[in-house]
Formats: sequence, C-alpha cells, structure tokens
Amino acid sequence: MNKQAKPEAIDDDNPEWTVADVQRALPFSGLPDSLQRKLRGRPKAEQTKERISIRLSRDVVDQFRASGDGWQTRMDSALKEWLKTHSPA
Repeated sequence: MNKQAKPEAIDDDNPEWTVADVQRALPFSGLPDSLQRKLRGRPKAEQTKERISIRLSRDVVDQFRASGDGWQTRMDSALKEWLKTHSPA
C-alpha cells in the first residue's frame, strides 16, 4: 500500500489494516451462515410497502411520532382498520 496515511483519519478503534490483516481476512462466502444472514440484513417482507409522499395534518403526524418507534407502521394499521368500515371512494 503506497498511500500516505492521513494523521487526522487514524482511529485507534479502527486502525488501518496491515498486510497480515488482509491475508487473514475471509471472503463473505467464507463466513458462517449465521453471520452471513446477520450481515445481509432482514429478509424482504412477503408483502412489501410502497413509498409515497403524502401531506397530513401536523397534529396527526405529531401524535403518531410521539408514540415512538414504529409510528409509521401504527399509522398504516390505523388506515387499514378504517378501510374495514369505510370506502375510500
């Protein structure tokens, strides 16, 4: 490696790899299956959602956001519940 190290980029928690580090490294396919699954992220959902842009009342959004993580999923559930008894037309 002929690149000059940038002193401001040196990080004790994540030091630059040495030649020995590179030689010890495994390809992704060489990792255990359980670790590969974790690194790939969560599997694709059976029923995917569509990303849209929508304008809602500030107070509605604020209340759902205030309910914590998962607020968008709860909003989706509330709309599904509403559709059971109402027609969107």
